[in-house]
Amino acid sequence: MGINLDGRLVVAISSRALFDFEEENLVFEQSDDRAYMQLQRERLDIPAKPGVAFSLVKKLLAFNETPSQRVEVVILSRNDPVSGLRVMRSAQHYELPIIRCSFTRGEAPWRYLKPLHANLFLSTHLSDVRAALAAGVPAAQVYPHSAHASDAHPGEVRIAFDGDAVLFSDEAEQVYQSEGLNAFQKHEMDKVTQPLPDGPFKPLLVALHRMQQAEIPHMRIRTALVTARSAPAHERAIRTLMDWNIEVDEAMFLGGLDKGEFLREFEPDFFFDDQTGHIESAARHVPSGHVASGVRNAD
Repeated sequence: MGINLDGRLVVAISSRALFDFEEENLVFEQSDDRAYMQLQRERLDIPAKPGVAFSLVKKLLAFNETPSQRVEVVILSRNDPVSGLRVMRSAQHYELPIIRCSFTRGEAPWRYLKPLHANLFLSTHLSDVRAALAAGVPAAQVYPHSAHASDAHPGEVRIAFDGDAVLFSDEAEQVYQSEGLNAFQKHEMDKVTQPLPDGPFKPLLVALHRMQQAEIPHMRIRTALVTARSAPAHERAIRTLMDWNIEVDEAMFLGGLDKGEFLREFEPDFFFDDQTGHIESAARHVPSGHVASGVRNAD
């Protein structure tokens, strides 16, 4: 039988999400791909600096420091293969055990997510993220100028999620957008015992919860729900998680308060939200990614 990745948490990530290639990308934007490729070729022996999602990837890969290989990280990049050499050499420099990669030289790489059975796709390209979400893969656009993760929790992967349009569907958000806050609160109280439909990131939360149950001695996962909901709409969100038989470690119902400062205190390795305003606020403090789903991201 051939090799497969069944049972693993599979994270597909673009080179710009994992490493800081902003200087090189500026050359690409101001010139062309040939100038970019030449610059990368000249820098083959210079390891790239860590990027926004570096901490998340490094910590997740630490779960493999046991007989069980629980995590697979795959580079899925629009880079050309020669530039990809620098990506893989940089991974080797930082002792990241990444062995699988695809470099597509400008073509959309998201189509390879399905054969990988990816649980998460992180990219700086919004079009690739939208296509991945449409294909049913949890995906987020990494903001490359986000703050990097704190190094205060080396043995803990910390991930924070928004609720509506991320963990849950945007059903309630649609009511809020069309009818206002009072209608939203009434809608949630009327349906308080009905679980919210699944959102695009529920499969990732399920996979993380499975890893939490594995009880790896040197690494753990800590999750947080960080939402603009407030009482009484908090109850349906908690009941939904209960119905899924999933526990989160923290839940913040902020009632519209700015999320950035709360996330700064939680210190996640990554935060996912569907609203660009929340991501821009969060990115000043923590690694952040935009989940381009739901009514707020409709074309």
